[in-house]
Amino acid sequence: MGSEPTPEGIHVRGLSHEYVRGDESVEALRDVALEIPAGQFVSLVGASGCGKTTLLDILSGLLDVQTGAVRLAGRPPRAGRRDTARMFARDALLPWKSAFANVDFALATRIGDAAERASQVERLLESVGLGEFKQALPSELSQGMRQRVALARTFSLRSRFIMLDEPFGALDALTKINLQDRLVELWEQVSASTVVLVTHDLAEAAALSDRVIVMSPRPGRIVADIAIGLPRPRNVRALHATDGFQKLVAGLWETLDSAS
Repeated sequence: MGSEPTPEGIHVRGLSHEYVRGDESVEALRDVALEIPAGQFVSLVGASGCGKTTLLDILSGLLDVQTGAVRLAGRPPRAGRRDTARMFARDALLPWKSAFANVDFALATRIGDAAERASQVERLLESVGLGEFKQALPSELSQGMRQRVALARTFSLRSRFIMLDEPFGALDALTKINLQDRLVELWEQVSASTVVLVTHDLAEAAALSDRVIVMSPRPGRIVADIAIGLPRPRNVRALHATDGFQKLVAGLWETLDSAS
C-alpha cells in the first residue's frame, strides 16, 4: 500500500468500529488501513465475524465512521451516493416487476430517455444470458437467474464504486462459477469500477481479484495484502483447471489459517 491517498480510489486510515448492545460492547474493527486505487478489484476474506461486512457497510455509507478516516474519490462515504452501488447475497429484486423492469427501474435513476434505457437493458440481460427471460417475474426464475438480473442491475448504473457482499454465497458450485464468469466479464467489458467483494470462498477471491485482503479474527485487522498476478481477461472456469491456480488458492488458505 502506498503512503499517499489515491484521490479517485478508496482511502481508509485508522478505522475502528464498535457495536454497543446494552452494557456490552463488541469491537468489530481495529485500526484498519487500506488503499485501493481506482479501477482495482479487491476481495476481503477472513473468519466469520472478523468485520468484513462491517467494513463493507462503512464503505457503502450504511454505517457511520466512528474512529478514523474513510474517503471514496476524496469524499466520505454516504448512503445513497450516486457513484456507489451495493449488491447483496440475496437478489432483492422487486417481485412485481419483470427482469427487464427491475433493471430498467434502476437505470431510470441515471437515464431519462426510455428508448436509450431499453437498449442498454436489453444488452445487459443478453450479456448475463437472460435475453429470453426479460419478461419473467422473479418468482418465475431460479435463484441463480435472479442473481444474474441483480448483476445486470448493479452494472447498469456504471457506478464508480461497487460493493459486493457474498453475492454468490447461497448458490451451488456450478451456478456460482458461471456467475463468477459473468461478473468478471461485466467488470472487464462494461465497467471501470473499483470493486470490493466480501467472500468466504478463497477460490472466488483469487479468480476475480487483483488483490486479496486477509483480515484477522475479531477485532478485524488487516494481516495480509496479497497481489493476485493472474493476467486479464480471465475465464474462471478455465482457471479452476490449472495447477497454478490451485497452488494460489492453497497459499491463501495457509495465510488465512495463520491469521486465525
